[in-house]
Amino acid sequence: MRAVIQKSVGGPEVLEVVETERPVPQSGEVLVKVHASAVNPVDVAVRAGLFPLLGEPPFGVGWDISGVVEEVGPGAGFEVGDEVYGMPFFPRAATGYAEYVVAPSGQLARKPVSVGHVQAAALPLAALTAWQGLVQAADVKEGDRVVIQRAAGGVGHFAVQIAKARGAHVTAIASAARHDFVRGLGADEIIDYRTTDFTEAVKDADVVLDSMAQGDLSLRAVRPGGVLISILEHEDQELAARVEAAGRRFAGIFVQPDRAALEAIAELVDAGRIRPYVEATFPLEEAGKAHELVEAKHVQGKIVLTV
Repeated sequence: MRAVIQKSVGGPEVLEVVETERPVPQSGEVLVKVHASAVNPVDVAVRAGLFPLLGEPPFGVGWDISGVVEEVGPGAGFEVGDEVYGMPFFPRAATGYAEYVVAPSGQLARKPVSVGHVQAAALPLAALTAWQGLVQAADVKEGDRVVIQRAAGGVGHFAVQIAKARGAHVTAIASAARHDFVRGLGADEIIDYRTTDFTEAVKDADVVLDSMAQGDLSLRAVRPGGVLISILEHEDQELAARVEAAGRRFAGIFVQPDRAALEAIAELVDAGRIRPYVEATFPLEEAGKAHELVEAKHVQGKIVLTV
């Protein structure tokens, strides 16, 4: 099979397509024939050596996949031909940019039927991050005031939609060029971070989703008793202590595979409450170009590789 691997850390040029052995599913695992795999900022950071999750190369980055079950191991919870999606093994290597990926069946869910594989592949890591923060950690509910940073990005555009599906009032932080897009996601208010300090405009948020590593700044917008969710400073114990000392709650999110959440997300997609947005697609051979786009940090929604 073809797979994208890297033999050293570095720029996008270190990604190369190689021929390698097709993996074999073990007990409780399935072999997925991958149709699409999304590219996330964590992929870029690991590739560049900035976030050494996988140790020393060679390895293959990529975790978000959508495809069709090709083989099943003993005790696997799917059948050959099932359409599935998920984020297997994270934060261990899954080598998701490949024609075939082995995954524990408990880390996959049935693909939403209303979208294709490209859109489904865009969901897992980003939508699970938003879900685990807003739903599982903060328990966002009807009437809550929620602030979403980077609202037009991968995590952000799902977070806006998940918060709205929960009945929240959403304030989205995005550049002016993204306002129409974010408004279309359902945001109630939009603030241009380039011209306005959102903490001057918002003082009473029940929940702030911080995806900018600006925890101390974001804290100013959270009401007493509210929740600050951080997806980049999740291990910052000093920040957590400052948040708690200020009478707010800190929730550091490091996304995990979660079948039940994937199933709930798929239900919302099929109900029309969540719409994955894919800005561009690339074939496996152009994984480096996809990384260049993500690395530039101006992607609207997601970038996906087609297999």
